[in-house]
Amino acid sequence: MTTATAPAPAPLWACRAAHAIALCALPSGLWRIAMASGIYVGYSDRVLRDVFGIPGWGVAYVVGLSVLAELAALAPLLLVSDRWRPLRPRTLGTVAWITSGVLVLVALWQLVIAFTVESRTYMSSGTAQTVWALAFAPLCAIPFLMTALSWSYTRRHRTGPHRPNAISR
Repeated sequence: MTTATAPAPAPLWACRAAHAIALCALPSGLWRIAMASGIYVGYSDRVLRDVFGIPGWGVAYVVGLSVLAELAALAPLLLVSDRWRPLRPRTLGTVAWITSGVLVLVALWQLVIAFTVESRTYMSSGTAQTVWALAFAPLCAIPFLMTALSWSYTRRHRTGPHRPNAISR
């Protein structure tokens, strides 16, 4: 008779990486919420009104985007927690790897655009552009952290139940 045991717990570095992903999304979300709230972030009132629809529908869009981004950034916590599993481990591992691949492709796409397309900005000063860059820079770490988490998760769940001193017969 075999008893099923839980897989090995997530290593400390994986737990920290999952929390770091949520923290990486926070500065850009706060920057967007500041923009939606009318706090000066480097755009003139005309640009906010004509380009972003603020005040108006743009407020809901920008705040909604911030909330969705943070919720998505909290999802990797499912890979290090055993409290709630919306999917079977193998399915969740597959979703994690697909997500990692998409995030890496999006990051590469953003780099190609940043270095090949002449950037058109509506920012009014170099200081505003620097603050914007500092707020969005942590997002670059997310694809790497997610890939490491996906590897850790699939490794822990592929090896089967955690039996520290089990001998195969």
